[in-house]
Amino acid sequence: MMLIKRIDHIQLAAPVGSEDTARSFYRDVLSLEEVEKPESLKKNGGVWFSNGSVHIHIGVEQPFVPAKKAHPAFEVDDLEALASHIRNKGISVTTDDQLPGANRFYVSDPFGNRLEFLEWLEK
Repeated sequence: MMLIKRIDHIQLAAPVGSEDTARSFYRDVLSLEEVEKPESLKKNGGVWFSNGSVHIHIGVEQPFVPAKKAHPAFEVDDLEALASHIRNKGISVTTDDQLPGANRFYVSDPFGNRLEFLEWLEK
């Protein structure tokens, strides 16, 4: 029987040539560390980020269409502090109270991809 162990990484799409914009958001706003791509994949463009076991790959594609409904959700320790930090960077935060047992908000990355951040109230 096949058993899926874990998610290795999440890939989000971005327009061709947008690597610096991705760095400005994922590295400078979300404080993720940029990870060097393997030499064999650098020719494809894009940029990778990591924070512990969280790995996000930004892949470029043409034509580009952002994911407005589909999204990754990231569990955080201090949701309010993150929301305040993101707002201070001039980025809009959309709060949502529809998930029982959790506080959460949504943010769009610079390319229009939807990202969810949540904090469970009890574990």
